[in-house]
Amino acid sequence: MPDHLHILVRGEEGSDLKRFGRHFKQTSGYDFKKRHGEPLWHLSYYDHILRKDEDIIATARYILENPVRKGLVKEFRDYPFSGSFEYDVAEML
Repeated sequence: MPDHLHILVRGEEGSDLKRFGRHFKQTSGYDFKKRHGEPLWHLSYYDHILRKDEDIIATARYILENPVRKGLVKEFRDYPFSGSFEYDVAEML
């Protein structure tokens, strides 16, 4: 999305979401500012931890369909900034 990022990550036992978010934003923000001369991220972020009763596949589908809902592409497969290290997104919907 041009103005925000959805990222779905799976933590292991003892994972620290705040530490992950801080490291992710620091690393990517530093590189972006070096290349473009302006900040990438806002100071805060919104997170949501999936509960046991929430379906991870449905959540991934929601994220993938976001560019379609915003009218950026007709099919989520056409959005160049989507992907997964875990699932074959071509088979998600």
